[in-house]
Amino acid sequence: MLTPVLEPLAYDFFLRALAAAAVVGVVTAVIVSYMVLRGLAFMGDALSHSAFPGVVIAYLLKAPFYLGAAVAAVATALAIGWVTRRGNLRTDTAIGVLFAGMFALGIFLFSLIPNYVGDLFGFLFGEILAIGPGDLLALVALAAVVLVVVAILWKELLYTTFDPLGAAASGLPVAWLDYLLLALIALTIVVSLQAVGIILVVAMLVTPAATAQLVTRSFGRLLAVAVAIGLVAPVAGLYVSYWADAASGSTIVLVETAVFLVALATRLLPRRAEAATAE
Repeated sequence: MLTPVLEPLAYDFFLRALAAAAVVGVVTAVIVSYMVLRGLAFMGDALSHSAFPGVVIAYLLKAPFYLGAAVAAVATALAIGWVTRRGNLRTDTAIGVLFAGMFALGIFLFSLIPNYVGDLFGFLFGEILAIGPGDLLALVALAAVVLVVVAILWKELLYTTFDPLGAAASGLPVAWLDYLLLALIALTIVVSLQAVGIILVVAMLVTPAATAQLVTRSFGRLLAVAVAIGLVAPVAGLYVSYWADAASGSTIVLVETAVFLVALATRLLPRRAEAATAE
């Protein structure tokens, strides 16, 4: 009976994918809890697309993909923060302009490559089952940087999230903390790219925290629930991918979406029952 569960564990590529899925799930859940509270859900979509030109340039220079993606994503994140503050524009406006420009740059550079490039398409749709030992080490290193910084500054980041004016009045460098959070979001997206790809990364970034918001109110519990979903859903999605012989990035996102829909139904059904009783 346990054979369908144990069988994939005989393969090294599946074990590496499980480890990568767990790391990605935890780090995205932690950082995105701040994103959702700040209303920056689609920052993830923008920065994931903005990483594409960095990936293409890294390919052309024969440099590590993660390095190129990190430089492009972090630079775009900081540029969005700078344009928002200095240009006196709404955040969504700055996101729209820079996201479109960076992704267009990536497509332009990609079009200059004469032949089909499978590795680059992997970053569009995700290839977590193709993660090698070196990729896994790079992923763990980036995730560790994000988690350590959040652990050190979680109170300050939380204060500036809920009360930026109060945080500024108390002497906290709010602007620098905002830039730091944007950089952490960018690194988190780079961590997620090979798991689900540029196309689906926004779902993996937003869904666990959005689901946690449906079932809890305090930030501590929201973080715990989001991490639990971020840890379990990618692993379950990998198994579904293996059993169904389907794309792993899509199955991970579909599992997380299913969990969200169950949480939403659990929250809405009692309300409908109460409304029907009141009538």
